[in-house]
Amino acid sequence: MGDSDKKFKVVTLGCRTNQYESQAYQNQLEALGYAAAGEGEAADICIVNTCTVTESADSSSRHEIRQLAKQNPGAKVVVTGCFAERQPEAVQQIEGVTHVVPNKDKENLLATLFPSEDLPEFSIKRFEAHTRAFVKVQDGCNSFCTYCIIPYVRGRSRSRTVAEVIAEVEGLVANGYKEVVLTGINIGDFDGNRPPEEKGHRLADLVRAVDKIVGLERLRVSSIDPDEVDDDLSDAILNGSKTCHSMHVVLQSGSNVILKRMNRKYTRQIFFETVDRLLAASSDFTFTTDVIVGFPGESASDFADTLEVMREVQFAKVHMFPYSDRPRTRSALMPNKVPHAVIKMRKQEVLRMSEQMAFALRQRFVGRTMSILTENADSQHPHMMMGHTENFLPVLVAGKTHSPNEIIQVKLVENSAEGLVGEVVTS
Repeated sequence: MGDSDKKFKVVTLGCRTNQYESQAYQNQLEALGYAAAGEGEAADICIVNTCTVTESADSSSRHEIRQLAKQNPGAKVVVTGCFAERQPEAVQQIEGVTHVVPNKDKENLLATLFPSEDLPEFSIKRFEAHTRAFVKVQDGCNSFCTYCIIPYVRGRSRSRTVAEVIAEVEGLVANGYKEVVLTGINIGDFDGNRPPEEKGHRLADLVRAVDKIVGLERLRVSSIDPDEVDDDLSDAILNGSKTCHSMHVVLQSGSNVILKRMNRKYTRQIFFETVDRLLAASSDFTFTTDVIVGFPGESASDFADTLEVMREVQFAKVHMFPYSDRPRTRSALMPNKVPHAVIKMRKQEVLRMSEQMAFALRQRFVGRTMSILTENADSQHPHMMMGHTENFLPVLVAGKTHSPNEIIQVKLVENSAEGLVGEVVTS
């Protein structure tokens, strides 16, 4: 094992799956005797887990690699993730980069660097700087949406076993975590890694199994397509004892014409049906989503359809992505590209509308008493504690009377642009 003056830095771009993988690297490096490098400290090993989902993700990935290589001369600089997968030669040419690791070898990255060391398995025991832990249950995608490079860089869909996921969540709970988010690249494809001839172990089965874990207080399901929220999964989430009544259901566009061109497997009607079914069973149910603006051929009318869905559903949060061509995707070859100035304008409209609708959604809960899981203090509000309700509404509470990772009851007394304002209910 190494000695404690050995330092590491891990930089993560992109999705929750990347965040999960980077946490596993940190755990393995700590087991090798490395410590995280502090501000201004040079590291001996740097890992950059890159993203390529948009043009902006590419440039952020390049910037982070260059910065790390420059600030840590002589360090091993290891680059992995989707940008490294798509452009390995370009990454290898960046000055200071010593290793480029393809996605298929991600889990063996440190075993390759330290072949003689006895490394812990690639899973996580805790999640630095987070009070909710993400657990990767599936990787890869079979969907081939026309705008998306992910199936090419992450490969085909594959799942972990239910037993592996349960063991990992039990470890996180033993380390004090109260909230877990099941995540993946296309989590609706989860099949428990079963052989094709066997039935069972779909996502609903996994949710029910994790929901039974003693000590877990909150369970969330990450990004999923509306057509994958079937009756069985709805039942598992609505009737679980720890499952949160909030889901990230992916929209991308409110226009059926654009959804078809994107090769999405659902319509706006299916999206509404999914939302209505969950709301009918639980009126507090909330939704977050992803929206792409400026997809090739998106007319003013198509864009208006997206805004209409946002108005109808009142999402708690919208992740907005301006469209950018990704090499090797079908949409990159499509005609009728939307001008950059129009994309910029639509992007601002979506951001404005998403803030207005999230505010309107939160307003319905003013006066209620709800529980929040406290998080690290918000940097913009140093004298307030931040947290989220079970249905994922952000809440600010004055004072520092509670530590992060506590579930407390608060009365929601007012609404603000940043979130609801709560007062702690003392029993």
